[in-house]
Amino acid sequence: MTPRTAAALSGLLRGKNAVNLAPEQVSKLLATRASPARVEDGVCLRDPPGARYPLDEIPRRDAAEGANRVLFDYARRGMVPEVLDQFSVARRGGVLVDSATLSCVLKVCGSVPDRVLGEQLHCLCVKCGHDRGEVSAGTSLVDMYMKCGSVCEGIEVFEGMPKKNVVTWTSLLTGCAHAQMHSEVMALFFRMRAEGIWPNPFTFASVLSAVASQGALDLGQRVHAQSVKFGCRSTMFVCNSLMNMYAKCGLVEDAKAVFNWMETRDMVSWNTLMAGLQLNECELEALQLFHESRATMGKMTQSTYATVIKLCANLKQLALARQLHSCVLKHGFHLTGNVMTALADAYSKCGELADALNIFSMTTGSRNVVSWTAIISGCIQNGDIPLAVVLFSRMREDRVMPNEFTYSAMLKASLSILPPQIHAQVIKTNYQHIPSVGTALLASYSKFGSTEDALSIFKMIEQKDVVAWSAMLSCHAQAGDCEGATYLFNKMAIQGIKPNEFTISSAIDACACPSAGVDQGRQFHAISIKYRYHDAICVSSALVSMYSRKGNIDSAQIVFERQTDRDLVSWNSMISGYAQHGYSMKAIETFRQMEASGIQMDGVTFLAVIMGCTHNGLVVEGQQYFDSMVRDHKINPTMEHYACMVDLYSRAGKLDETMSLIRDMPFPAGAMVWRTLLGACRVHKNVELGKFAADKLLSLEPHDSSTYVLLSNIYAAAGKWKERDEVRKLMDSRKVKKEAGCSWIQIKNKVHSFIAFDKSHPMSDQIYKKLKVIITRLKQDGYSPNTSFVLHDIAEDQKEAMLVAHSERLALAFGLIATPPGTPLQIVKNLRVCGDCHMVMKMVSMIEDREIIMRDCSRFHHFNGGACSCGDEQTHEKAPPEAQLHCTSQIQVVVLIPVEFLRWVIIILLGGASSWVISLNLKECTEGADMMVLIASAAVLQFAVALFIKVFFFA
Repeated sequence: MTPRTAAALSGLLRGKNAVNLAPEQVSKLLATRASPARVEDGVCLRDPPGARYPLDEIPRRDAAEGANRVLFDYARRGMVPEVLDQFSVARRGGVLVDSATLSCVLKVCGSVPDRVLGEQLHCLCVKCGHDRGEVSAGTSLVDMYMKCGSVCEGIEVFEGMPKKNVVTWTSLLTGCAHAQMHSEVMALFFRMRAEGIWPNPFTFASVLSAVASQGALDLGQRVHAQSVKFGCRSTMFVCNSLMNMYAKCGLVEDAKAVFNWMETRDMVSWNTLMAGLQLNECELEALQLFHESRATMGKMTQSTYATVIKLCANLKQLALARQLHSCVLKHGFHLTGNVMTALADAYSKCGELADALNIFSMTTGSRNVVSWTAIISGCIQNGDIPLAVVLFSRMREDRVMPNEFTYSAMLKASLSILPPQIHAQVIKTNYQHIPSVGTALLASYSKFGSTEDALSIFKMIEQKDVVAWSAMLSCHAQAGDCEGATYLFNKMAIQGIKPNEFTISSAIDACACPSAGVDQGRQFHAISIKYRYHDAICVSSALVSMYSRKGNIDSAQIVFERQTDRDLVSWNSMISGYAQHGYSMKAIETFRQMEASGIQMDGVTFLAVIMGCTHNGLVVEGQQYFDSMVRDHKINPTMEHYACMVDLYSRAGKLDETMSLIRDMPFPAGAMVWRTLLGACRVHKNVELGKFAADKLLSLEPHDSSTYVLLSNIYAAAGKWKERDEVRKLMDSRKVKKEAGCSWIQIKNKVHSFIAFDKSHPMSDQIYKKLKVIITRLKQDGYSPNTSFVLHDIAEDQKEAMLVAHSERLALAFGLIATPPGTPLQIVKNLRVCGDCHMVMKMVSMIEDREIIMRDCSRFHHFNGGACSCGDEQTHEKAPPEAQLHCTSQIQVVVLIPVEFLRWVIIILLGGASSWVISLNLKECTEGADMMVLIASAAVLQFAVALFIKVFFFA
């Protein structure tokens, strides 16, 4: 419609002549003359412009009827400007406006949509009295307001109508469904039925659309029953809506049953079922349906191409995507925006980012926010973050406003500078209250450790769905905040939000942190069984990881063995758990099972198995796995892998090989590598290499207290007290504080923490009395304190007193007091356990008949029956040989007595046998010389046999 026509129409709707026409034009517009021809004789409905000339020949009394015929013809053809022009001409010509004319123009106004023009038409309806008298005009008004997004005005018009028919109700229901007012749709539908209005197929289609968006299966089944009752079961678009509803509610089989029952199907039917199968992760079945139905479907539409190409993207079917690309070009859909966007998305998901960018560059005329979001997401998925940022900036330069999906995609990029900038854009465009954007924001902040920022974002989300709750729980899990995660989970339950498998797996991950209670993870395990999520792969994998990290490797193994399906996380968690607990052979065996199952391994898998080899001193096997990772699996080693190999070599005392490995690294060694080497120099008392490693480490992390402590301990162990004091002074001058050793133990859901010489505990007196009793008992069994672990220049009795007051011993004594006999104890320490405390734990586990599980900063130690799972191959220094002779456990003393007894019994028996042989031969000896030779020979034989048995059987 031209501006002149629009101005004229606007003025006429207001009742004023807003344009100045020449007198001859006015007379021409108003002139009428008789014509023998009827309108239907002169108007060709196939040629609407040709209807204008016969219209001028119509008598005035038939002008309204003729004008309506032309208007209706224009409207049917979707010729919006012509409809408005014709309506303007009719109004200027003084033609009376009836309800049918207004209904027609209102429908056209809703299709534009133009709310301002619609309000003017509404005023005209009120002026002419058609808003309350005719149902058709009121229905058109409701429909117009709903299509213009003015839901409140539409409802107001609806409530003011004295009479309503099924079309009126359907218009209102459809508008509410489009406005995402799903609960109002259902309430209106039941109100409609209560007022006795029979729904038609369009009513059921609108209601089913709202039910599908809600995922309300019970309501959907009730509406399905109503559709059968009112005879709409065979209507094609009702069946299509039913399939869509069942698919979105997760009932794929019911959707397929509706599809199979349909007598006739159109392209929408096929597309709906394929999209439903894709939505429920049945991509292969959807692709098979596409192949089987090519002959039945006929010529594919753009929606079909878009759906099938999305299947190729999800299944990574690059070859099929290229074939469909050819079909798209052949059938002329290369200018269709959604098809080309689907192709670009498929290429990017298949790793062909260059092809995706080429397609995107060809769609300059049809780019919208969806195509921009797809290509930006593709760049992020393929790791090209800088290009994604450039495209995001170019998108805004092209005046395409990002939507919630664009912001969510950008927030997935792993750049610490992006979240604040994107957050500012989100606030500017008022998207911060949308759940998907808020969830992406808090996940982005939590990824970089900003828990407080994530929590503030979470509080701003108005309608928190289960995804937002799960993301916030995951944030607490990443921060190791089990208490915060538990509080949030309880709050979620109070608000009536049902958790899903990802919610529970995040809560279980939070329970794996060192400060979490031992029983907290078991409680969430029970919750997962209650909601029947314990078999979900993400939940079972989280359980394996949680149990192994909390020291319960047996429970982790049980959960792992019960898994019907295992993903990469499950295998990695189990291998890593075995390695950390010292069960290296089980770790290697599980690695071989994983290799046989065909699961694609990653760097974490090899890191775990090499760690297992490290803890048991399997140098050759560890080197073989490292070489296989690089050679066979084409995985580039990271800093963690090299640090693990340095640990492997240095534990075995191969410091030269360690330095050779560090020099051959493809990148400069980081703090992790030098810290590992420094710890090995402490074990092997290599002062020079330790000084070199410490210098490297201090240049990278000058404020790390562990470096100063390790170096000072190396000097102290070598007796270089002057150098040790210099390190301590350097530490003080740089204001570096040593991390205090702390141990904690959980008793009856309460965590008790201890530091060395701690007397703040309410049961402190009983704890120290118990320690005294334990040390006395151990000394009776052969224990002698190894004061070489006290690296201070003080007297021996003071060193012994310092060993007794170590934090892990205080936690052990408290655990023995506070729990019944035979109860397993679990102790956690933030630093490495010293060698003397390690020996004490072994002996206490035997004399108290308890299993003691201890987690230090390096690994787990399972003490049971006087032995440790680490096999004493740990990172702390070993006691010297003379100290180890005195540290004989009770079981060794008990065994030595029968062995010595048996040894002398055998020797005596051999002596007796030799004497018996001699006595037999004495009877035959007649000369003294022969007798003396025989006795000497028997004695030599007796000594030789006894010596042989002692050396080879009792060494």
